[in-house]
Amino acid sequence: MLAIVATRAGLGLEAPEVQVEVHLANGLPGMTLVGLPEAAVKESRERVRSALVNAGFDFPNTRRIVLNLAPADLPKVGGRFDLPIALGILIASGQVPGEAVEGIESVGELALDGRLRPINGVLPLALAARKAGRKLIVPKENADEAALAGDLQVLPAEHLLDVMAHLLGQKPIAAHRLESPPIADSREGDLAEVRGQHQARRALEIAAAGSHNLLFAGPPGTGKTMLASRLPGILPELTEDEALEVAAIRSVCGLPLAEQWGRRPFRAPHHTASAVALVGGGSWPRPGEISLAHHGVLFLDELPEFSRHVLEVMREPMESGRIHIARANHERRFPARFQLVAAMNPCPCGHLGDPRQACQCTAAQIQRYQSRLSGPLLDRIDLQIEVPALPPEQLTSREVGESSAEVRARVMAARERQYARGALNAHLGGRELEAACALTTADRAWLAGVLERLRLSARAYHRVLRVALTLADLAAKPHPERGELMEAIGYRQLDRQLRQS
Repeated sequence: MLAIVATRAGLGLEAPEVQVEVHLANGLPGMTLVGLPEAAVKESRERVRSALVNAGFDFPNTRRIVLNLAPADLPKVGGRFDLPIALGILIASGQVPGEAVEGIESVGELALDGRLRPINGVLPLALAARKAGRKLIVPKENADEAALAGDLQVLPAEHLLDVMAHLLGQKPIAAHRLESPPIADSREGDLAEVRGQHQARRALEIAAAGSHNLLFAGPPGTGKTMLASRLPGILPELTEDEALEVAAIRSVCGLPLAEQWGRRPFRAPHHTASAVALVGGGSWPRPGEISLAHHGVLFLDELPEFSRHVLEVMREPMESGRIHIARANHERRFPARFQLVAAMNPCPCGHLGDPRQACQCTAAQIQRYQSRLSGPLLDRIDLQIEVPALPPEQLTSREVGESSAEVRARVMAARERQYARGALNAHLGGRELEAACALTTADRAWLAGVLERLRLSARAYHRVLRVALTLADLAAKPHPERGELMEAIGYRQLDRQLRQS
């Protein structure tokens, strides 16, 4: 007897279809599992055997059982294959008709008594099942997550007996629907709480409008972290597709979805984080912080304290918006379209240029500290702003600045102009960027002279154009003029200082 049951593997954010093929034959009794299973999948033989017996079903102990997880060259990881393997054995042994599982996919780990345990990464699997036009049987704890896929018939089950009763038509499982859609938590700090720092606030607005990377440099306690934490509040809300992408990444990592649903991610890893923690990896690659920050903000506080190797591995994802992790026998691709916001002190003690306290560092210490940031990394940071210490009268002032809602309105208007061109300014290709800027001959000649004097690279030149174009969008101008170019170049001065130190 041969039975085939449909399920799906979990390969990062992909969920390729897997056919569980079960063959019962004469011969020495035993169970053989093939199809590139790893250890947890191989152990499913014992879990499935115990679950079937304890649930009151017949296990074909006197037959030879061959289980094949096809395609054979696709790695199979985790306990998600327990339920489809059990169903395959029941169909092959004649306890369930084969046509009962037509148009149905199933997934779930089995306890020894037949209960279904939840698994990670259900949302990508549900999205793939919806695209295939099939129903999906999942553990009850995964039902809400699977239902986020939308137009998908989700069948939640607590026990193997529930699944069998449904397939045999004895007690059909009602399709699961979310009682209420997830509600985004809107408790975010408001930009109105930031005192002073008008240039830094301006840079934050520009960064939000064009999705530019941003670096704050200044003494401790000047508001760098506070400013960075306000960036998600002035960004547009996630679209439904973007929210699903963000949720799918969290699902693969086993993180709760409801508390962050619909919110722009804000990830702030500690400076002791490893390269694998930041970009992803491991023997079975998982997403890292840059993927968890997809469609959101990655905040790196104390930037020079990060290992230089850790920072350098971010350079390619910052350009491409994705990370490709390759291993000897498999590879994964994860999205990583994040917006980098970083903060740093000007020196090891943090008080270089601080009028409140004298710096205690030597010139060699300052040079060694600042040289931890490579030129190629700085090239990829569009806006580099000094955040000075505020005078006491500004700290104690009762003056309130613009709220996040007011700034967000301008940001959204600027982004609408960019969407009309086809992409946000930070993601425009070189040819599209040149066409959108439409610089005059005089402005081109002036800009060439400035670039020569400042010794900026070709990449920095394009970054200047992108920022200038965003400034024009914020001012509702058709293209940047000399004023926008001058302001954009002003945001590269810190780059020049760090290179010369």
